[in-house]
This record gives sequence, C-alpha cells and structure tokens, in this order.
Amino acid sequence: MHKTRSPLTKTDERTDGWTADEGQIQSKFEFTNLKCDALDKQFCGFEYCYLKSINRTYKYMSVKVNLYKLPVTKFSIRIQGLKRSNGYVPITSEITLDGCKLMSNESFNPFGSYLQGFLMSHTNINHSCPFNHHIILEKLPVDIVNYKMTKIMPFPKGNYILNTTWIAYGIDRAIVTIYGTLS
Repeated sequence: MHKTRSPLTKTDERTDGWTADEGQIQSKFEFTNLKCDALDKQFCGFEYCYLKSINRTYKYMSVKVNLYKLPVTKFSIRIQGLKRSNGYVPITSEITLDGCKLMSNESFNPFGSYLQGFLMSHTNINHSCPFNHHIILEKLPVDIVNYKMTKIMPFPKGNYILNTTWIAYGIDRAIVTIYGTLS
C-alpha cells in the first residue's frame, strides 16, 4: 500500500518549525511596480521611490518622503488590497488605521500588526508620534514580503495591488501603490 507524506515536515526553529518537503512547489512573491504620488506638495514630496533588482534573488523597495511641515503629530493610513480577476477587485475592505496609535502599539488591529511586521526593521517610522524627520523605507527586501504572503498568511497565486493613502490632520497627503505577483 502506498503511503502519502504530508507536504510539511517538522524542522528546526530557524524556519518557524515547518518547511516543505523537497520537490514541493513553492509560491514566490515578486515586486512588479511601485508608484508614489504626493497629493499635497506643500506638505510632502518624494525624494525617491523605486524598486531595485541587485540580482535574480535580491530585490528591494526604497522610498524617502520629505516632510515640509514638521512635526507631524497626527496621521493615519488608508489601506486596500486588490487582486487581479477580470480587472482588479478588492480582497480586503478599505481599512483606515490611526498611524500614531499603531506605531505606539496602543491600538491592536490584526491587519495593522500584520502590515507593521513588513516595515519595522526597514523604516524610521518605528516609533510613536510626533515625527520630526523625513520618512524613510530603506531596502525592504522582497524576501520579507514573500515570507509574509506565503508562510504567515498565505495568499492564492495572482497579481496584487496594495493601495496606501497617507493622511495627516484629516487631509490626504500622499499615495503609495505597490504592485506584485505571487506565482
């Protein structure tokens, strides 16, 4: 009698205790585009906003936003995820998170915490308000996004967009849109 094996086997703690058997097909996330738009040029401007591919295995995202009216004591982020299926359709409700509470860990929002996990080690907005400096996301590697989208909260294969609108004092100030493919 043929015995089937589980696609997951127990391993050491370095891989969170589980890994796929050799020969199993693995999902992989890739950045495909990044767009940044300052809506209020009196308030902020993008110094840079790009994806960079160093080689076939190391790709990253970098964004620097210069803030012209400091300090920022109140901001929020409106987020919506979309998946391509006869056009792009929402896969999440549009969520607005209080950025100051999220960064100070005063507000528990599972989706916000999930997104915060992508950024914390690669950004300078990893503290509570006020922000007296420019906003930098430096060299966020695709590997972190890949891990979050395939291991922590697996998503189905497809093309995705993450729309983020950055709001300060109740006014939309900037939009950052991240495009990617999970194959």
